[in-house]
Amino acid sequence: MNAQEIMTTLAVGGGLAVVLWVLAKVGRALAAVFEALAALAVLGVALWGLLRAVGWVVRQLVTHWRTCLALLGLWAWCTWLGWVSLVVTVGVLAAVLLVWWRWDAVGYDQWCGRWLRAWWLRWALYGRKLAGWLHACGLTVRDDAIPVDVTVNLVSRRRKREAVAKARQASGVAVPKLLSVRSGPSWDEVRVRLVPGQKPEDFDEVARELAVARKVQRCQVRELEPNVVSIDFMRRDLLEAPVSCLPVPELLATDGSGVDLRAVYAGSTEYGTAWTVPLMGRGAHTLVAGATGAGKGSVMWSPLVSAAPAIRAGLVRLSGIDPKAMELSYGRGIFTRYGQSGKEALAILDALIDELENRKRVFAGHTREVPLSTEYPLELLEFDEIGALTRYTDRKTREAIVERVAILATQGRALLFTVRGYVQEPTKETVPVRELLPRRVALRVTSKSQVPMVLGDGAYERGAWANRITEDSPGVGYVWGEGIREPLRVRAGWVSDQTVKHLEHYVTNGGASVVHLSERRGERGTA
Repeated sequence: MNAQEIMTTLAVGGGLAVVLWVLAKVGRALAAVFEALAALAVLGVALWGLLRAVGWVVRQLVTHWRTCLALLGLWAWCTWLGWVSLVVTVGVLAAVLLVWWRWDAVGYDQWCGRWLRAWWLRWALYGRKLAGWLHACGLTVRDDAIPVDVTVNLVSRRRKREAVAKARQASGVAVPKLLSVRSGPSWDEVRVRLVPGQKPEDFDEVARELAVARKVQRCQVRELEPNVVSIDFMRRDLLEAPVSCLPVPELLATDGSGVDLRAVYAGSTEYGTAWTVPLMGRGAHTLVAGATGAGKGSVMWSPLVSAAPAIRAGLVRLSGIDPKAMELSYGRGIFTRYGQSGKEALAILDALIDELENRKRVFAGHTREVPLSTEYPLELLEFDEIGALTRYTDRKTREAIVERVAILATQGRALLFTVRGYVQEPTKETVPVRELLPRRVALRVTSKSQVPMVLGDGAYERGAWANRITEDSPGVGYVWGEGIREPLRVRAGWVSDQTVKHLEHYVTNGGASVVHLSERRGERGTA
């Protein structure tokens, strides 16, 4: 090897050494950069996780603040006083609640039970399953622009549910949000916020499906706000047992001032509260429809029993039209005017219209509503089997009766006249004045189509299933009308024959005497 080759070799070796040195320096610099980037990445992930954890904690504190405070209190108790004292206290509290529940179930449920039950149902039932029920009933909104890619783990059902839930969220499926749960003696009120693209009527249409999903008999949807509805589930039927009417007061002197004629007790509601009906004022004109044996007599007599002191004091004057001659005739002593045939019905209606015109002359220009008094009492017309005289009679009598009832229904409220009619077939042809009686009660009817005839369009979809009432539940029905936003399930108080006679004896102070209509025409005395 000559000198030139040696020099070339040395030059190449030196160059390689320099390259290796430079690469080593660059590698060390890149390693430092990568280490810094890795550290930043780890720090970023940690910060992101911390922020998410803080956000989750804040979200839980806001949405579930009661539970969070309870857990915080339990932790503080265990820390300061020990877990033994906590177990003893919880055991004593449970025993006290058990005794309270056994001793006074109503007070316990009012002050404590409903809150504990609502909390438990939200966490154990509705919080876990409501979203699935809503999705199965078609009450979710999906963005079709987002593709759906669902991967389900078939090994674990729990993982399967989680995967499906994540898939719905990832695919743009919006589920109504659960806001709160309230639990009463027989109903659960589940409030949800609708998502854009939904309306409350969407929930009305699938009320039956929601009831099946919850495995209950009834589900009713109530609109609380434009974007908030309450899905009410009936856990048990409080109207399964018969309801009693109020007892007839003792035969004592009374002025009737203790009776609120705008809210007279008639029975019980499905919520366990008293069902009251107005006999005067707004919403007093009433149409009660039901098949034979549905309990129309209970709806008729129970408010009259409750208003007995006012009837006896002369603040309420009763008129009865009884084509069947069976229902009102049993207590006819309490009626100032009573008739059975079409001719007698016209005479009663003419007498009422004469009194109506008289009050117009007396009070016109002086007041907007006649004050209740014994001189100008509430004129209450009980018209049983109204269809027998508004359709199934001769044309001349039929038209005359319809005309007079229409006058009383349209002009009578301010003048203290109230019409309450009872019918088996609630068609417009049978009861032409149906729309003039704003408060409706639908007892057991024979077909689904009769429900909107009585309660109006949309009543069946909102849960008024009057055609599903069983024959062994007389007096059970649905109320909807003036002042009532949603169909309300009620049961009228049962009035026995003995109670009717007791009422007659009380109202007449033991001196019931029936005066024939022919002897009563043109008179305003009471029987």
